[in-house]
Amino acid sequence: MHNAIILFSHGSRDPLWRAPVEAVATRIAAHHPDRSVTCAFLELCTPTLAEAAHHLVAQGAASVTVVPMFLGTGKHAREDLPVLVQALRTTHPGVQFHVQAAIGEDPRMTALMADIACETPLG
Repeated sequence: MHNAIILFSHGSRDPLWRAPVEAVATRIAAHHPDRSVTCAFLELCTPTLAEAAHHLVAQGAASVTVVPMFLGTGKHAREDLPVLVQALRTTHPGVQFHVQAAIGEDPRMTALMADIACETPLG
């Protein structure tokens, strides 16, 4: 049994939109090989949160942390995500599900975004 991470995003029909979230998953996998990590999407692409959780639980995850990859706690993080996570807890009663705050609300992310915004543009 191990800990796992789901990077949860809105989703898009554009396949290029997924690239940044998938890059985060790749970095986690490279730097934390002891943790399973996958992406999940609210709509417009797969896997869904339920599908991603099912996959991780089938791999032996005993604890899953859902990381909302949103800049703020809007309707999806505030209303949709709690309902989806409650369904996961019902479906997988032996697994602990934790939900972090929206990634954009972390002071480290806020500081990084401010630093990037203040950089001198190249070219």
